[in-house]
Amino acid sequence: MDGFHDLGGRQGFGPVARDGNTEPFHSEADIRIAAMWVRLIRHGIYNMDEYRHAVERMEPRHYVGASYYERTFTAVVSLCVERGVFSADELSTAAGFAVQLSRPSREGRIGDIHLPEIGVGDRVRVKDEFVPGHIRMPGYIRGKEGVVVKISPAYPYPDAHGHGLESAWQRSFDVRFSSHDLWPDGAQEAEVQVGVFHGYLDKVI
Repeated sequence: MDGFHDLGGRQGFGPVARDGNTEPFHSEADIRIAAMWVRLIRHGIYNMDEYRHAVERMEPRHYVGASYYERTFTAVVSLCVERGVFSADELSTAAGFAVQLSRPSREGRIGDIHLPEIGVGDRVRVKDEFVPGHIRMPGYIRGKEGVVVKISPAYPYPDAHGHGLESAWQRSFDVRFSSHDLWPDGAQEAEVQVGVFHGYLDKVI
């Protein structure tokens, strides 16, 4: 999560505008894109982490100007081109315009199998590291300390899964942070709880 898409915890974007429209789809195109996204996952063309990474790889100006389902469309067709389902030229010919695709993927990484034992109540520190490929660690918690409050079942390790690499699954830990630790002198007092994969954490002794 080191790209422009990682907006969590950032300031300067103004208040969230609520228009009162809670419908999941706003057009026929949205419905078609959502159906295409689900069907291609079921057919094994890509997995969820590969899909997320394709969204992350969008050119920043394209990403910020696109709607939710435009981003979904870009990710899906980019993965289809990369998997050889159809070519970029075939896609643009069918669409009637040059379809902008996500940028090429960078390398992923295999998860470490030698991880510290962590339990509920333990104090942990999020590793202060940057990776070129996919990662499911919000930037605003990087290097911060918190307390584990819950442990979730093991899931595919996203840094590998987002690149089609085989790696041992990892548990994720719900870590409770103080807002003052995350944003010193810039937030009201509150607790922020984030799910963090085991490989992103060090135990504080």
